[in-house]
Amino acid sequence: MFNIEEFDIKLDTEVIGRNFIYSDEVESTNSVLLSSKEFNQHGTVLLGEFQTKGRGRKERSWVSNAGQNLTFSILLKSDFKEHKINLVNLGSSLVVAQALENLFQLNVELKWPNDVLVEKKKIAGILLESTSKGNKINRVVIGIGINVNQPNFPGKFDIQPTSIRKEFKELVSRERLLSEILNMFEDMLETWKKEPEKILNDWRNRCKMIGERIKIIDGDKQKSGIFNDIDE
Repeated sequence: MFNIEEFDIKLDTEVIGRNFIYSDEVESTNSVLLSSKEFNQHGTVLLGEFQTKGRGRKERSWVSNAGQNLTFSILLKSDFKEHKINLVNLGSSLVVAQALENLFQLNVELKWPNDVLVEKKKIAGILLESTSKGNKINRVVIGIGINVNQPNFPGKFDIQPTSIRKEFKELVSRERLLSEILNMFEDMLETWKKEPEKILNDWRNRCKMIGERIKIIDGDKQKSGIFNDIDE
């Protein structure tokens, strides 16, 4: 079980995570925060121990063992411009990478658009979604899934998964990890508002894809080329 008291002791934010919702089971933490009239406060964090319809990009399923990993979403309500939302996505992956390095001294790489890798294996993923009213974005939800204490991953994968436990060789406190991520996430939002170019530059420095040949699949269409750079 997730120890909310232990998590709260280490949470050092003003807004992010102060409205914290814990659920044993939920369809999708992103879906709930995107549509809920009850949970609509800026900075709300919803942690789901098990998601029956967890998903990643392009509606790919995200399956996570209950009680072993972290699957949560953060709700943001602000005056967003569409081109700046991408920086929140990049900033979120940076936060996860920095937290894993700070706490566990792991060698973390980022893969566009939303994967966090350790030794070329996927340890976390980010899914940013938004809703609009008229031509104005009124909700942004960042879903984050991190393989924490899961010992093995049966099945076939495009990118081999791993967990912090497998790489760090010890069981990990999910409470400490989540509080660290949310503390850093709130700091990242300030950087996003004041120095957005810093997020781009930091992400570029961590992305190992730049200069490599990549393949993009969109439905039944496939394109390939050299990944040169990314902008807002």
